[in-house]
Amino acid sequence: MFEAENGKKALELLESEKIDLAVLDVMMPEMDGWQLCEEIRRFGDFPVLMLTAKGETAHKIRGFDLGADDYMVKPFEPAELVARTKALLKRYRIAVSQTAAVGAIVLDRQTCEVAVGGQRVAIPLKEFEVLFKLAVHAGRTVPRERLIEDIWGIDFEGNERTLDVHINRLRDRLAEWDPSVKIRTVRGLGYRLEAGQ
Repeated sequence: MFEAENGKKALELLESEKIDLAVLDVMMPEMDGWQLCEEIRRFGDFPVLMLTAKGETAHKIRGFDLGADDYMVKPFEPAELVARTKALLKRYRIAVSQTAAVGAIVLDRQTCEVAVGGQRVAIPLKEFEVLFKLAVHAGRTVPRERLIEDIWGIDFEGNERTLDVHINRLRDRLAEWDPSVKIRTVRGLGYRLEAGQ
């Protein structure tokens, strides 16, 4: 466990150490918790829990918009902080599985590689990210909005048809790699990856 007396020192720690979860106080000297959360999201992919004395909805929304995963208002019981950090870590580990397999296809999130029947194939990064997200949730519908936000970012201002183009390219690839694996459109909701159906 690491501790920093201000936001700038916390950022230095985050750049030099492997961090599984960050607990940030909004009111820190030199760089406040909101600024630090924004910086973390530029390079970090781990849960962030914000602590603050300000319980107004607008402050909470600001924290979530900057990438915070949870928000606690002071004063609070230490046991609740422990429970929330455990829940965040558990949820995060499920969400960021490093590999996903469906049919004859295996995806490795660390290397962004796809293997089909043991043979590596290269695909563009965004296509990989879409396919990985669907594969991790195989058999379940992933909303369009979630795919766009998770892969292109919440502030994405491009054409939302971009996702459709990637889905269509992936469908062509899947037909070649393993015809039993298909991406289904769930009208009005999103997409679902299915295997053997």
